[in-house]
Amino acid sequence: MSSHFALFSITITLLITVTVSEIRSTQIRSDSRSTIPFDEFGYTHSGRLNLTVTDISFSNQKTPLSQLGFFLCTLDAWVHVLEQLQEGEIQCPLESNLIKKVFTFDHLQPSAREFTASFSVSDANQFTLVFANCMPNLEVTMNVHSVMYNFNPKTRVLDFLSAGKTALPVIYLLFFVVYVLLGGVWIYTIYKKRLTVYKVHFFMLAVLVLKALDLLCEAEDKSYIKRTGTAHGWDVLFYIFSFLKGITLFTLIVLIGTGWSFVKPYLQDKEKKVLMVVIPLQVVANVAQVMIDETGPFGESSYTWKQVFLLVDIVCCCAVLFPIVWSIKNLREAAKTDGKAAVNLMKLTLFRQYYIIVICYIYFTRVVVYALETITSYRYQWTSMVAAEVATLAFYVFTGYNFRPKVHNPYFAIDDEEEEAASEALKLEDEFEL
Repeated sequence: MSSHFALFSITITLLITVTVSEIRSTQIRSDSRSTIPFDEFGYTHSGRLNLTVTDISFSNQKTPLSQLGFFLCTLDAWVHVLEQLQEGEIQCPLESNLIKKVFTFDHLQPSAREFTASFSVSDANQFTLVFANCMPNLEVTMNVHSVMYNFNPKTRVLDFLSAGKTALPVIYLLFFVVYVLLGGVWIYTIYKKRLTVYKVHFFMLAVLVLKALDLLCEAEDKSYIKRTGTAHGWDVLFYIFSFLKGITLFTLIVLIGTGWSFVKPYLQDKEKKVLMVVIPLQVVANVAQVMIDETGPFGESSYTWKQVFLLVDIVCCCAVLFPIVWSIKNLREAAKTDGKAAVNLMKLTLFRQYYIIVICYIYFTRVVVYALETITSYRYQWTSMVAAEVATLAFYVFTGYNFRPKVHNPYFAIDDEEEEAASEALKLEDEFEL
């Protein structure tokens, strides 16, 4: 039995920071696991859990029902419960004084196959709802409907968002406004310098619009969950715009990295192949994200989909770097033959900077943000979302500013001294090594 408990501990550690809790229904069919985690929620001092379980049946009807039940537990408390089990102080998690017992099956009415229980949480913390089955080889079947929320005694309002994420609707709405303003600035820039506008600049506008719509739908999605516990269809729109935003952003990075429109008006075969790899992978990544959100943090396939998402995302991030590397290599070779040292130096510097920024953006949003989610208290889980959005905004601004349409091309006004200085700089091979 201890191996099952250890596995559950690892599962909680891996999945402790997942999207958003809400009203959730789960079907358990002939499951003999010693512990089954259902959902987690960040409670304030006035939290509540409503639990409804129906169609209960067991593979052995003579089992001691006191060994079956639901409880709430924090991650820190669960570590100590494991120690108690290993040291033999208790034989079942339901016997521990470190958990909050919600309902044990010995309280079921005779021949009853369902029950409803309510539990008030006065300790502000992040709790996981868990079912304990301390009877070896006993298979349990049931339908579990859980409702977790915080109650504000002053306003008499229910909040179905976890305590650390209740501010997300406002945060996403503020970022939506920022992107709308940014889109307005970009439209003005395109109009003012329309004589030097390339197709890629309109593609950049499309990326901005999709990002703004993605944020708007996410704000509305979280707002509905906050008020009602369900998304009411806004999650579908959010998934659609999130999917389009992800594809267009990675495509934009590839197009800029290849120098499309800026350096050359076409894509080579190998660059087209990168797009043919990135776009299908983004489809898979978005399908994985939907499955993770819909199955909940502890769904049977949630961990598998999470691994698929991480793998696909890493492959996409690596794939978009190749075109930038190819462009830098081509520019270095051209610098030795076309006699335009200053022009090539400026292009090399720009593409090298862009390469570094893309690396930093990918590292920050994939590694630093995840680390921030892991170490941050449940009350401040919103900070990781803010950090990711600020990094994304900074990346958009950098890309737009450096690849904006320019009326006066600085490459044309170059004197002999600047050309000679550029030639000397290009001779320093190490300056442009990646």
